[in-house]
Amino acid sequence: MNSESGTRRHWTWPGWFTPNVRVLSGVSLLQDAASEMLYPILPIFLTVTLGAPVAVVGLVEGVAEAIASVMKVATGRLGDTVARRPLVGAGYGLAAVGKLILAVASSWPLVLAGRGVDRVGKGIRSAPRDALLMVGADAGYKGRIFGVHRAADTLGAVVGPALGLVLYELLDHAIRPLLWIAVGPAVLSALLVFAVRENHGARTSSAESGTRPAHSAFSPRLRWLIGVLTVFGLVNFPDALLLLRAHDLGLSTAAVIGAYIAYNASYAALAYPAGALSDRVPRHLVFAAGLICFAVGYLGLGLIASPGWVFVLLPVYGGFAAATDGVGKAWISQLAPPDRQSSAQGLYQGLSGASILIAGLWAGLAWHTGSDPLPLLISGITALLLATGFAVFGRRLG
Repeated sequence: MNSESGTRRHWTWPGWFTPNVRVLSGVSLLQDAASEMLYPILPIFLTVTLGAPVAVVGLVEGVAEAIASVMKVATGRLGDTVARRPLVGAGYGLAAVGKLILAVASSWPLVLAGRGVDRVGKGIRSAPRDALLMVGADAGYKGRIFGVHRAADTLGAVVGPALGLVLYELLDHAIRPLLWIAVGPAVLSALLVFAVRENHGARTSSAESGTRPAHSAFSPRLRWLIGVLTVFGLVNFPDALLLLRAHDLGLSTAAVIGAYIAYNASYAALAYPAGALSDRVPRHLVFAAGLICFAVGYLGLGLIASPGWVFVLLPVYGGFAAATDGVGKAWISQLAPPDRQSSAQGLYQGLSGASILIAGLWAGLAWHTGSDPLPLLISGITALLLATGFAVFGRRLG
């Protein structure tokens, strides 16, 4: 009895795995499960159920991502001057409202409105949430913290599509019920934000510091890093085009969803180890390794002729996301001033999102003209060059 009670008395979470990290990881898991449940079926809902032209799919997603990018920059700055938890709560609440609009949509403009509201929510919450992850945490564990958060978020991207695929079959390919089911975890995600702890001391410090522009506090190294990563975004086009390539190679719709699940499973499994590694070795080396995974995935998808290779290449590509997403945020957080954490994350994520949107446009045009492997080859070669640059010169960026 004494031994058992002693064991319970001495059990604690690792010091870096703070209440905010645990709560926000659960919040992101639920929200991503809801979002990714809909991601593979939304194009079908638009074109088949609602009868919209294929071009509308690109319009909806392009406008949605543009909204998210703009909001991330704006809210990032706001998150350094006002309380962050209400922003995060509003962001996840709007995401739930957006999914509710999708569930009742009877025409594609309503789908556009729903996706727009959802992405406004994403733009509002992202940078303040990433700043709140560091509340009460040891700065030496940034990689682990962002890594475990990305792992939880991406686990939702595994559970969501898998559950959606099963329900799609059980419901005899009826899509509307899935839209309603996705509202549930989205609402739970928003409610869970109430358990997040705010750093009120940081708010006071920020208020005392005045209203100077956020960029005035950024070091040259941070500006260079954000600039380089923004330029890379111009060749990092949306994953939907990779899935289109998989379909063009001969995979069925169900097989494409399966390959997408395999990609997310790889991402989820590798995100924490990659983040933890970046706390022990220079982050530019981990990031460079991720770029090599990107190059293998893109070049491979551009060169293969057999669809079976997709199930090898997409999990390798998952290593790119694992070694760059959370690691990139930890790198930005490392270089950003303590009172400008939200601004730095917002600027980085907003500019990266805008670059990816531009990448989707030029790559999509190339696809439209029948040159679908060419964007993959251009992006893969660019990633190899950038990986070499990071490996050789990355230490100068931090």
